[in-house]
Amino acid sequence: MSPHDQLALCLCEITRLLWKLLLPLLFLCVLLIAVLVLLVLAVRLWLQSSRNARRARDGRPTVAFFHPYCNAGGGGERVLWCAIRALQNRYVDVNFVVYTGDLGVTGQQILEGARRRFNIVLPRSIQFVFLRHRLLVEPGLFPHFTLLGQSVGSIFLGWEALTEFVPDLYIDSMGYAFTLPLFRYLGGCSVGSYVHYPTISTDMLSVVRERNPRFNNADYVSNSLFLSAFKVVYYCLFALLYGMAGSCSDLIMVNSSWTLDHILSLWRAPNRTSVVYPPCDVSAFLDIPLEEDGDRRCHSIVSVGQFRPEKDHRLQIRAFKKVLDRRREGAGGREALKLVLIGGCRNQEDEDRVLMLRGLCQELGVADRVEFKLNVPFEELKREMGEATIGLHTMWNEHFGIGIVECMAAGKVILAHKSGGPKLDIVVPYEGGQTGFLADDEDGYAEAIERILSLPPENRLQIRRNARQSVARFSDQEFEACFCAAMEPLMGTLER
Repeated sequence: MSPHDQLALCLCEITRLLWKLLLPLLFLCVLLIAVLVLLVLAVRLWLQSSRNARRARDGRPTVAFFHPYCNAGGGGERVLWCAIRALQNRYVDVNFVVYTGDLGVTGQQILEGARRRFNIVLPRSIQFVFLRHRLLVEPGLFPHFTLLGQSVGSIFLGWEALTEFVPDLYIDSMGYAFTLPLFRYLGGCSVGSYVHYPTISTDMLSVVRERNPRFNNADYVSNSLFLSAFKVVYYCLFALLYGMAGSCSDLIMVNSSWTLDHILSLWRAPNRTSVVYPPCDVSAFLDIPLEEDGDRRCHSIVSVGQFRPEKDHRLQIRAFKKVLDRRREGAGGREALKLVLIGGCRNQEDEDRVLMLRGLCQELGVADRVEFKLNVPFEELKREMGEATIGLHTMWNEHFGIGIVECMAAGKVILAHKSGGPKLDIVVPYEGGQTGFLADDEDGYAEAIERILSLPPENRLQIRRNARQSVARFSDQEFEACFCAAMEPLMGTLER
């Protein structure tokens, strides 16, 4: 037998062996898929039986909001409580549940915190489901591949929520899109989402592609061509998964034009997506008088926002330092200006960040002119706003900016970042008049602050009037009307 014939015979034997193995492998794959399908069906039936038992006991449907940080005191929490209040006023025969990971407080304390911080009181009681594994969505648990880690963690946290309580309608109000398919396909629930900020965006991809250092793009990554290319691939794959998860939502509400553009490009569900501007307590600030401030001996710059890294409080402090240095020889000197940072701390990581910011103030020599106000009650927030001249905001691509609207309603001259919601929706001309200022870097902020302070008092007063009049479209009443209108198709599917 020639070598060629031997090779052909060998190949035939190998082919025959592979064919014999192929059939058992196919059978095994079919068997595993069948077992998986049966397991999913069994879990779905079990969860639905739990919901049916609860429905028989309560006699009415339940709407559940997934908000693991409902006691944080930020703008997202204001949306949550206003949304529940609006639905409770409209649908008196529906129960409401909030999934939360705030284990150190009671439900009554959470509601009292909402009243104290936001001046919001619910018309009737709600049920809280306390989740024990919120740690799974903490960014500190995932120093690398944070987006993926938090998303996978949210699936496990969502599973805990689903097994603790199966609602009729599930609303993700905090941006955990990967919980949506869990509640829809396993829980058999109708699902909706209110998106404050896309987990990933084309802007994030461009930052990595262009190798720009940011709070979410470390220097060692931006300085490496290989790591930057790897991160782009990672972001693209994650964006694909994120879009698939988000597209499971029966109803999608977004909080700004900027968020709308990104969600439409990622989730691709234009017929189910609408803009519902978040509620801002505009009316609560209207009693702050609008008067000329030329006789003020000390001008205050106030910043309202949670102490999260993306809020970029470091930029505020550094820009403030530049203003003080430039004004040192001018009229009024350093003593004529102070910076007040007001915000909430969600966890120990935020509290550590405040310590770091205090250290930065010491390092720059401005500690005596910078005040930190943490988790303050609404009355103190309002008092600080009433005393301020300028409202300051520095977050790049802020999705909306409730703090910005509140500053404008209080009659402050707003200075916000030239991007995202502030640029597209909020700090825009009103009836042809200027409503505020925009900047995008340290020098730009310092120059804008100096320009605001150098304006004649009557010019500042006109900008403040324009700003206050322009934010009426962001009131609680407007939000409640738009939110209920958007929710009506889903609420109509509930069996009563």
